Parts: sequence; structure tokens; C-alpha cells
Amino acid sequence: MNKIEIYEKLTQLISKEAVLLDEPMNKHTSFKIGGPADVMVIPESVEQVQWAIKVCKENNIPYFIMGNGSNLIVRDKGMRCVVIKIADKFKDVIIEGTKVVAQAGILLSTLSKKIMAESLKGFEFASGIPGTLGGAITMNAGAYGGEMKDVIKGAKVLDPNGEIKYFSLEELELGYRTSVIQTKGYIVLEVEMELEKGDYEEIVAITKDLTERRTTKQPLHLPSAGSVFKRPTGYFAGKLIEDSGLKGERVGGAQVSELHSGFIVNVDNATSADVLGLIALVQNKVRENFGVDLQTEVRIIGEE
Repeated sequence: MNKIEIYEKLTQLISKEAVLLDEPMNKHTSFKIGGPADVMVIPESVEQVQWAIKVCKENNIPYFIMGNGSNLIVRDKGMRCVVIKIADKFKDVIIEGTKVVAQAGILLSTLSKKIMAESLKGFEFASGIPGTLGGAITMNAGAYGGEMKDVIKGAKVLDPNGEIKYFSLEELELGYRTSVIQTKGYIVLEVEMELEKGDYEEIVAITKDLTERRTTKQPLHLPSAGSVFKRPTGYFAGKLIEDSGLKGERVGGAQVSELHSGFIVNVDNATSADVLGLIALVQNKVRENFGVDLQTEVRIIGEE
């Protein structure tokens, strides 16, 4: 089945404006890099997500689920698959007392503001994490001592057969930057959280403090995919990189941030080849100097 046939099949139930051919992935990643996806679907309902999966499975077409692309490095040749983007069409939130139910496409920054407005505490750590709620659950995102597993009660997901299931916190198997969502290929649709009532002024103060720490210590003014490497046991990746003399190191348009060595930034129209070359250089140098193998936290996808 070629791209045009896939497009025609998908648009039987999804509007033509929401199915894009040869869509440049650099328009959909925070790193601003990546070649074209054969087909991109931006569904507006769970039924449309199910339809897209059904079309792919029945025709043996690979598919990839993404949020707003804040943790992705897409290779320059792009993606030979159907990319299903679950982002701003899935951003509804219901807050009742201390219970929060939110759709997977909402940005964590937006959700944080809504939660703060209700004087609920416990979600402050997530206020500055880029990306969607669905992506955050998939990776068990965390910052400043908090992780998604600390606030989650459960999640509604789609399994690879397109069936809706509810997973409790335990069933989600949230670990360090991992979950059953990631390992089994589920799709997060909706997340249920339980927070605590707190003092509004105190919550605002904590959020402001974390925002200030993030904005002064991280290169948020440049395209990146956030922290590139997982934290190695007993070490900090950024310190190992800096102590290896790699702060400011460049490959093409990609640079180890001069503000925070754990970040690689796109300073001059970097390609994914530039970024991946710099990642390899950093890994080799740190292994050479400290005997530590840095593992990537970002997801690297696309045709090699």
C-alpha cells in the first residue's frame, strides 16, 4: 500500500486537513530537526485514533505515536510510517476536589496552571517540563525530586489492538524514565491524578522558584530535546560531560550547551546527523575519562 492509498483509506473517517503527506518532522519536534514522515495523522477523537491504528494494522503499516515532540530526535531521512500525533486536540481537564482527570495531549505547563488555580499541591515539579501529559507518563518524566508516578492514580490507554483499557498506578509499571506504556506500545488517552489541597500562595512560590531555577540554568532559548542522557548511578551526566571538557563542543550546528552540559542545542540549523555525532562523541569521551556509559534519555527514531 503506497502513501496515497494510505491517505485515501485514513480520510474515510478523518478529515483531509488532519492527514498530512510527506510532513517535515522538524515542524513537530522541539529540536527543530528531522526529515519527512510519509503520513502524519492529527486525530480529533479516540475513534479517529482507533481508525488510524485499524488501517495500519490491517494493511501491515508501521505506526508511531507522538505528543508534541519534546523528547524526540528524528533522523534526517524521516519516517517510513504513519505518525499519529496526539497533542492539542486532546487537552480537556476535569478537576473535582483533589481529583484531576486530564487528556493525554495537554501540555504539562498548561495543566500545571489549571492545577495551581485550584490550590492543589504536588504537581509543582512538572510545571516547567516540556511536553504533553501522555509523553510524561510514557517516560515517567520527573524534575526537582518529583516524578509522574508520585501523582498518578491510573490511566486510560489504547492497546495495540485499538481496545480501551484502564491501568492502575501499579499496572503502569512506572520506573526511571520507563513504563509499561513504553515497553508494550500502549497509547495514553487520559490520566487520573490525586493531589492534595494546599496553600495557593505557597504553591505559586514553589512554582516560581522552580521556574527561575530552570530558566537560569537551562538553555530554554534554543531548540533542544531537553536533557539528553539518563542520570548514571552515582553521577550526574552534565558534570561528567563538563569535567570531560566538552562544554561548548560542536558538531556542525549541534552544540553541548554552554549553560548546562546535559543539554545538546541546535545553534545553527543542525541536522540529526550533527546531533547524533555529538552524542557519540560525548559518550566516547565520558567512557574514556570516567569509565561511565551514558545512556540516552531522548528517543531516537526514523530511517537510518
